[in-house]
Amino acid sequence: MPYRKLKVVVTRKLPEPVETRLRELFDVELNADDRPLSPDELAEAAGRAEVLVPTVTDRIDQKVLAHAGDTPLRLIANYGAGVDHIDVHTARERGMLVTNTPGVLAEDTADMTMALILAVPRRIPEGLALMQSGKWGGWAPTAMTGKRVFGKRLGIVGMGHVGQAVARRAGAFGLQLHYHDRQRLREETEEALGLTWWESLDQMLARIDILTIHVPHTPATFHLISARRLKLMKPSAYIVNTARGEIVDENALTRMLLKGEIAGAGLDVFEKEPAVNPRLLGLPNVVLLPHMGSATEEGRIDMGEKVILNIKTYADGHRPPDQVLPAML
Repeated sequence: MPYRKLKVVVTRKLPEPVETRLRELFDVELNADDRPLSPDELAEAAGRAEVLVPTVTDRIDQKVLAHAGDTPLRLIANYGAGVDHIDVHTARERGMLVTNTPGVLAEDTADMTMALILAVPRRIPEGLALMQSGKWGGWAPTAMTGKRVFGKRLGIVGMGHVGQAVARRAGAFGLQLHYHDRQRLREETEEALGLTWWESLDQMLARIDILTIHVPHTPATFHLISARRLKLMKPSAYIVNTARGEIVDENALTRMLLKGEIAGAGLDVFEKEPAVNPRLLGLPNVVLLPHMGSATEEGRIDMGEKVILNIKTYADGHRPPDQVLPAML
């Protein structure tokens, strides 16, 4: 079937250039008011679409896919790199392809990661709040002292596109770079980035000053940074997470922050988004952001172009370039 006639249902409002191109190419149903769809509405959307374009806020589970079982839905073109909100295995069993948008958000996410790596030890939000309160009394030798970042050991969990982009930035700030990943990088890549590989995550956690997380959320990475592993870290250490909230045991991290068993945290993602553990709110040693690590205009348009390419390739009878298979998870 020519891709121009494909019925495409988009669950959230996308950047105007992306929606304009979708309207040109497909029979598209857009979400003009950007209201998140309920589970029942998602199931109904899946039931009338040939191509469904969900986002990270849409849970495409067995119930939704079961509703679409006898419908034309054959492609779930996810607007985003993570697919932990999609039951890829069930989709595969029902003959539906799943695609995502990898590789276009690494630089933006790495920028935000670096911002948090600097913001937490140097107490930037606290300084901003002090200035906005109008209570700053002037410079003093012991006022607003934070921790030096230069020379500290940065531990990177996950050395894919984002992890490597973070390493390039962090190296320029004089951080010592350590990493853990299931697969070790080539020796020449390690040398070029100045990386030290740790086969044991536990051993690395015990020796670093700042931890940053860059692995996808899968069953294997759920609470990868568990209560036990958090306790391995030095009380003077900081943790930054711009990946997925479920990778860190948020309750355990909160308890340790409250007790002073870890120095601080910079969190752009949360375990039960959009809910945030209320005990995290107001802590002076925690920087909280609303899942905005990849939120640049350029990045969002690049994501849309990836979605369109995957749909067009599928419509032309070819395998989409960004197909996600269960074996990849």
